[in-house]
Amino acid sequence: MIGRSLPAGPHLLARVCCTARADGDFRVDGPADELAARRRRVADRPWTWLRQVHGARVVTVRRPGDGAGTEADAMVTRVPGAVLAVQTADCAPVVLAGVGVLGLVHAGWRGLVEGVIPATLELMRQASAGDVHALLGPCIGPAGYEFGEAELARVEAVTGPGVRATTDRGGLALDLPAAVRSVCVAGGVASFAVVGDGSGGDRPADTVGEDWYSHRTRGDLGRQATVAWLEAVA
Repeated sequence: MIGRSLPAGPHLLARVCCTARADGDFRVDGPADELAARRRRVADRPWTWLRQVHGARVVTVRRPGDGAGTEADAMVTRVPGAVLAVQTADCAPVVLAGVGVLGLVHAGWRGLVEGVIPATLELMRQASAGDVHALLGPCIGPAGYEFGEAELARVEAVTGPGVRATTDRGGLALDLPAAVRSVCVAGGVASFAVVGDGSGGDRPADTVGEDWYSHRTRGDLGRQATVAWLEAVA
């Protein structure tokens, strides 16, 4: 489990927790009692989780647990202590923290094409005029993300160049971390950071590694969770 924080105003932080394979399976259709126990170990309060559909719908969370189970791919809240969570096994979890407002996005390539990150930033800016800071959680890297030319062209139409890469076998690939960074920068984020792979620097944690679930490369059914909430600080 990896913990991070982002600034969210003079007296608020966005607390972020990224689970790993060792923390158990957080897929929402798993055994309910086991899932509830795992969630309590991360944050013992109501969670807002989504039935993710690779679209651009953004849910506004007005109280802890509000909107749990909604079909959507992003959430925004101004409520301290309201826990937001997305489940991933290759797609990119993106935390966005502004002044007094928090966003959390599930962004696969289809969501990027649909505009889920700009939609979240827009809703956040309706609630806050301050800087927004972005944090990318564990997601698949280009070495394991073989991609078709037609689909890649659709992503490039949104992200611009710099997201085309090759796999470790020499095939065409999408660099998903680069794509997320490009969309966030174009959206005017004040900073962009990543949950690292432990090697130092800013190399993103790659779900192809054994510490994570990866559906694309290993067919894993399990999911890790990225969880975030606003917390008051002195």
